[in-house]
Amino acid sequence: MSELGAIRRPSPGLLLLEGRALFELAALLPTMPLLRRAPRGDGHPVLVLPPFVASDLITRPLRGFLRDRGYRVHGWKLGRNSGPSPELVAALGERFAELFQRHARKVSLIGWSLGGIYARELARRFPDGVRQVITLGSPFRDPDATNVPRALRQRAPRPDDVDISEVLKQPIPVPMTSIYSRTDGIAPWESCVSDPGPMAENIEVESSHLGIGHHPVVMLTIADRLAQPDGEWKKFKAPPGWRWPLVPRVADW
Repeated sequence: MSELGAIRRPSPGLLLLEGRALFELAALLPTMPLLRRAPRGDGHPVLVLPPFVASDLITRPLRGFLRDRGYRVHGWKLGRNSGPSPELVAALGERFAELFQRHARKVSLIGWSLGGIYARELARRFPDGVRQVITLGSPFRDPDATNVPRALRQRAPRPDDVDISEVLKQPIPVPMTSIYSRTDGIAPWESCVSDPGPMAENIEVESSHLGIGHHPVVMLTIADRLAQPDGEWKKFKAPPGWRWPLVPRVADW
């Protein structure tokens, strides 16, 4: 990843573009006929994790869409995401274990921003119980190089005994899809992509950070990824004849 250079916060101009998240949410209604043509799944459980300072409310559109596609979709039910702490790590592990035991099937994990970092670490802790991980604008390479206000970042407790930045960069032992945007105004795209590998892919979309979790193209991409048979994960290929930005762009760095 050294060829990407130093990771810097997105520019003020990109930050100003985050207001388009409202239009991305509004686009769900007119694109509903297309979304309903997305592939249906096999009913396996999916756990969706919210971004920093948000709750399950923000992931409701995505969860509703995936539920309509036949999945057993769950929010994290841990209130507002106030940042990592020993208590949150324990509670999230218990939530995952409860779903895995209830369904007796591997769980797919979807995490938006900081939620994606949690999803990756859950997969590292419970590799035998995770089917795949999908992150949405998750800056797992350098969580500090973001445009999240310093006052908010300082409120989030962190463990003192581990170099978290080094742990987060390591590959995870399950199929991994990193969905990112070069026009993300919160998290630099360079921090949101994985190293190339047989079980890792990077998919670029044209989206804001605040709207990536309910962007229609992102939802269709997630449906495509989740619909793969268990144990037969393959990298994404755009449908023939479709062009950017109506479909995402595959990139390996």
